[in-house]
Amino acid sequence: MLTTRFVTGSPNWVDLGTPDLDGARSFYRGLFGWTFQDSGPDFGGYGIFQRGGSTVAGAMTIPAEHGRSAWTPYFQTPDAEATATAVQEGGGSVGMEPMEVSDLGRMALFSDPTGAGFGVWEPGTNKGLDAVGEPNALCWVELYTPDPVADLSFYDMVFGTEAHTAGAPVTGAGYTLLQPSGTGRASMEDAFGGVVPLGDDPSEAESGPSWVPYFEVADLAGALSQAERLGGEVRRGPGDLAGLGRSAKLTDPYGARFAILERAARTP
Repeated sequence: MLTTRFVTGSPNWVDLGTPDLDGARSFYRGLFGWTFQDSGPDFGGYGIFQRGGSTVAGAMTIPAEHGRSAWTPYFQTPDAEATATAVQEGGGSVGMEPMEVSDLGRMALFSDPTGAGFGVWEPGTNKGLDAVGEPNALCWVELYTPDPVADLSFYDMVFGTEAHTAGAPVTGAGYTLLQPSGTGRASMEDAFGGVVPLGDDPSEAESGPSWVPYFEVADLAGALSQAERLGGEVRRGPGDLAGLGRSAKLTDPYGARFAILERAARTP
């Protein structure tokens, strides 16, 4: 599962692009208890979601004509420029060239060969998120792709990401775990996400290839009820995510897709 011991290829940031930032702030405050801190005019309206003083996500306004509302995961890189070159050599595309974000670090936006969008964060003074893998914070990411073999090869080339097929009783037959380079074994402890063939999940197939972030909650049923009261939509679940707990997939009131996970009881 995710930790803040970020290494190359692990998710170290996630942000929301939305046409209604005020409305999104209200929704996620009601669902996760997040507060929002505007980063000021120098950052183009970009701001930070926090929980208890810890940064859990970023957010900014994106006009509807510039693309759909979406959550985007970012993966750690030691060199954003080199990653951009690797992305292109691997058949992906560059949506935003590497750019400096003050002294905080460098970022870039890409798409993999099937069209799933993602970003990279090269840390400067900002190492990434302050909280992951705990309630009301990012805990998992999942890639939905029409070509798992091609995408696994791509992420291995770009980040050195390891893929391990974990069968029952770990996660259920055929589920592919994603882990940073160097782990060498199929382990929920080491994994940060999974890969699912796009056609296996009708709730994702309509939107096309994508990365979906999971946020942990303490009470799945309560979170689902609250999301619907706040104007969100449950698009799949709840159901078991074997080896992890119970999960459900949601859409916020402005169309951004994400999932929530109530972790299985941790064994001593």
